[in-house]
Amino acid sequence: MVDNAGAGLSRRRVLTLGALAGATVLGTGLSGGKASAASAPAIFYSPHQDDEALGLAGSILEHKAAGRPVYLVLVTRGENDSLASLMNTDPCPLTTRDDRHPCAAHGHHGLNWPTGEASDSVIVPARTAEFMASAATLGVDKVINLKVPDSVWANEPDAFAKFTSTVKSKIASIAAQYPGASHKFTAGWLEVTKTHKAITDAAVQLARAGKLTDVRFNFVYAYDHPLSSRADGAAYVLNIPADHMGTKRDAIYCYNRWSPSKNLYALGYHSVPEKMESAHNDPHEYVFALPNSSYKYGEIDRPRTDWS
Repeated sequence: MVDNAGAGLSRRRVLTLGALAGATVLGTGLSGGKASAASAPAIFYSPHQDDEALGLAGSILEHKAAGRPVYLVLVTRGENDSLASLMNTDPCPLTTRDDRHPCAAHGHHGLNWPTGEASDSVIVPARTAEFMASAATLGVDKVINLKVPDSVWANEPDAFAKFTSTVKSKIASIAAQYPGASHKFTAGWLEVTKTHKAITDAAVQLARAGKLTDVRFNFVYAYDHPLSSRADGAAYVLNIPADHMGTKRDAIYCYNRWSPSKNLYALGYHSVPEKMESAHNDPHEYVFALPNSSYKYGEIDRPRTDWS
């Protein structure tokens, strides 16, 4: 695959040149407040706690290795009542599978956590603790937690539009604070998930309006698909070096760690175990360019298999 951003230059060379341009002007890097355009951070947006480890980690480490400042944005609060119900179930239904890592919470289920909306008080901070552990493992320079309620799933006719508008405003504010930054999202139009698609809609709208520069989309849900088709339509495939892949796996492990004193309950593992196993075994990330003019805003209305 060809990187459309740098014809004639290697991707690593393009990243390094961007980092050197910033270093030449700033010297000591960011000093707080509004960043100058020369600091050129790479800003990665994770819709939920775990997306960064699954499909963004290799790209994050690539930018870090090139000397770029890397900021990681957690967009939503990550409410998930089903996780509370699952952690209240003993024994864990995931421990009987032979083709995955064992559940780190095995023997510790039956937590009697609150369910329904009351579960937010437990699930949100626990999932965010996993996210912060992953971010620390990846060595990002700054974490920004937008704490947007994942209201796109609300039973309201305009829930999708309202959520998209909220996220769009917050992304625009970040772009204004860090002019010249590159912006990396997940490929929501391929992922058939309301939250991911709405965030992508916001990003595409802002990019087309000239509010965002150097926009790319990592296909996080690629790991649901056969290996042979994951790169279909991608601008390029990132081959993750062995040392970076080791770090990416360590970030994934942050979502299967049992340490209640640190508020770690292996929630990410219980949320998407198949994706985590698949991403753990595939040393590639699949990166897409800005969609063309045929891109359709709004909720996805096509079957999962029709994603090319």
